Amino acid sequence: MQRNITNLLILAFTCFLFACKSTKSIIYTTDLNNVKADIEYLASDELEGRETGTEGERLAAEYIKGRFEALGIKGAFNGQEPYYQYFQKTMKSNPHAQEASPDDPVVRGKNVGGFINNKSDHTIVIGAHYDHLGYGGEGSLHTGDKAIHNGADDNASGIAAMLALAEHLSQKKWKNNFLFIAFSGEEKGLWGSNFFVDNSPLEVEDINFMINMDMVGRLNDQRQLAIYGTGTSPSWNMTLSGITSPTFDIKKTESGVGPSDHTSFYLEDIPVLHFFTGQHEDYHRPSDDADKINYNGISDVAKYINAIIVELDSRDKLAFTKTKDETPQRREFKVTLGVIPDYLYDGTGMRIDGVREERPAANAGIVKGDIVLQIGDVEIADMMSYMKALGTFSPGQTVKVKVLRGGEEVELDVTF
Repeated sequence: MQRNITNLLILAFTCFLFACKSTKSIIYTTDLNNVKADIEYLASDELEGRETGTEGERLAAEYIKGRFEALGIKGAFNGQEPYYQYFQKTMKSNPHAQEASPDDPVVRGKNVGGFINNKSDHTIVIGAHYDHLGYGGEGSLHTGDKAIHNGADDNASGIAAMLALAEHLSQKKWKNNFLFIAFSGEEKGLWGSNFFVDNSPLEVEDINFMINMDMVGRLNDQRQLAIYGTGTSPSWNMTLSGITSPTFDIKKTESGVGPSDHTSFYLEDIPVLHFFTGQHEDYHRPSDDADKINYNGISDVAKYINAIIVELDSRDKLAFTKTKDETPQRREFKVTLGVIPDYLYDGTGMRIDGVREERPAANAGIVKGDIVLQIGDVEIADMMSYMKALGTFSPGQTVKVKVLRGGEEVELDVTF
């Protein structure tokens, strides 16, 4: 009898240990020293802004490859350089030409990928872009002398979060495979992610879902986190509502289309989620440096994403649903105010998070924190109505713009 009781106790204890090691009770931990080291190197002057096709991009790619190797994660691609996927784009000197000429310059870049093979039929893709603007040029909001744009938040932060997830997910066997990928060419028009989905080492139908992290390094005191793509699978909202730790003030957007690499996957009918901690005055400027990063915030975002992955790992492949394209095409914009919107604001109107010098808004006296309520005769209810309104005005036109400032409505004349 005593032996039977002892055996039962041993069995119960064994079951307890097994339960503690079950998928959903795995404790997520990440080394903040690694996160900080990743960002400080990728956003250092040595890499000169990591523009696609430059020496800085090459150094960044080598660093990311080295991190995968140190984690024991194998390359994701075939060939002699399994960590790299090369692509190139011809830059047409004449934008109106039907075809590029032989004299047009060619930009060569590469994606960097690592793969964890858990012998599954399905793979979760976890990505972020590692390129940035180099010394500025097109896309920069800097108005001073030429300077290195280090891109600590955009997007060394996303790469650091991806590597933190790779470190954690490589420690045990899961139901899904994982492909971790650092894209280049995002700043030039999603070059790397477009190339990847057209030349993927995976069958597109074998990709379970894609997680994208772009600018996750500036979590604010209100802990506001934007999640895009929540309408791309019927599973997303239920899953997100079940994640209670860490806590965030979450703003969800259903659309799978946006100005980052998740769009390339959504357009291939793959469920996506894109994570973003908000715009700031250092966006696309030389001042986006590592000393302004919220490292604990990055860790919390990665922990939250990990909880989503763990929750879905034991389930069947996610179903895909199309969403309404809420992003206006660039050609629809005839004019611009010259402001940086607050993408995390969810009240009535469009809140301004930054004003660019010598642009229509600044010239009219619009300031950071103003909430645009009306432009001309068009009422502004939210970000989408604001962007659609811009398409109704022409350069040189002067209109009344009504803003809410400190609880009072102010009307200003803006000349586009």
